[in-house]
Amino acid sequence: MSGVPFGAVLDSVREGSFWMPPDASVTTQFVDPVFYYILGLTTFFFVAIVAVGAYFAIRYRKRSDADRTHPSAGSHTLEAVLAIIPSILMATIFWVGFRGYINLSVPPPDALEIRTVGQKWFWTFEYPNGMVMNTSVENAKLREEAGLETGLVVPIGQPVKLIGHSRDVLHSMFVPAFRIKKDVMPNRYTSIWFEATKTGTYDFFCTEYCGKDHSRMITKVIVKEQADYDAWLEEETKNSAKPKSGSELFAQGGCTACHSLAGVAGAGPALNGLFGRDEALADGTSVKADENYIRESIVNPTAKVVNGYAPVMPPFAGTFSDEELDTLVNYIKNQK
Repeated sequence: MSGVPFGAVLDSVREGSFWMPPDASVTTQFVDPVFYYILGLTTFFFVAIVAVGAYFAIRYRKRSDADRTHPSAGSHTLEAVLAIIPSILMATIFWVGFRGYINLSVPPPDALEIRTVGQKWFWTFEYPNGMVMNTSVENAKLREEAGLETGLVVPIGQPVKLIGHSRDVLHSMFVPAFRIKKDVMPNRYTSIWFEATKTGTYDFFCTEYCGKDHSRMITKVIVKEQADYDAWLEEETKNSAKPKSGSELFAQGGCTACHSLAGVAGAGPALNGLFGRDEALADGTSVKADENYIRESIVNPTAKVVNGYAPVMPPFAGTFSDEELDTLVNYIKNQK
């Protein structure tokens, strides 16, 4: 490979390789060179050390009982070389890695900002015009039945800055084809950016274990041409403004991940037959499950925790409008 420009090597693996997934964002240029540089160094030294070790094992093997080891004089020059060369190599690894980190952390000034919210066990993407895309498994099924796409939809050739946070525990947004990965945490924002170079559909994972349904926290990044993206955003904005039914809101909130409507307890209590019954609470008291209790349990679920369950449900205050909360409360109220 001597004499071949490193850029040409990267061009040869644009569609993916044994080592890397497909290349679909300009941000891969900040990650792939670091990976291949470290891979090349470690491969070279692995082969060299094994070869030298094998040579010494053969060259200085014991041939007879008369063989004896002989003391050897130390070499300060050799010791200095063996200290300086690894230090230089480590410094270069740090430099190329740090430069890539800085480039991934500082988006272009014209980047499209999309808020990315993680919670058990789905992602929510909030666009600048107020449109919200919810990727819960239940909502994705409803959208698929309606012929609609679910995921993070972005235009090709447009820098996109993801501003992430979590409503409950630690999550992590990871798109292999873009070589981006960033943890999202409660009570603070983190960010990372990309610029898609190919239209298509790419995996979007959570790579921090976040509970029993962590494996469900998968969605897609859908890259469209600018005109197609503009048409999609306009249509989705119109759809999001339409009133939703209680079942749609229940699916949109990812409620079925923890709550059953068929009398089966999960991470949270079953909700069918809830209205009007007495609920025993973790603090030893009880409460009548009326409209106010159901509403409070949605917007501030840790205020009254049902006995036998952990206070792990994230608050949905601000997720639903007042009208949507009324619809959702009525939907739960009527589950017999």
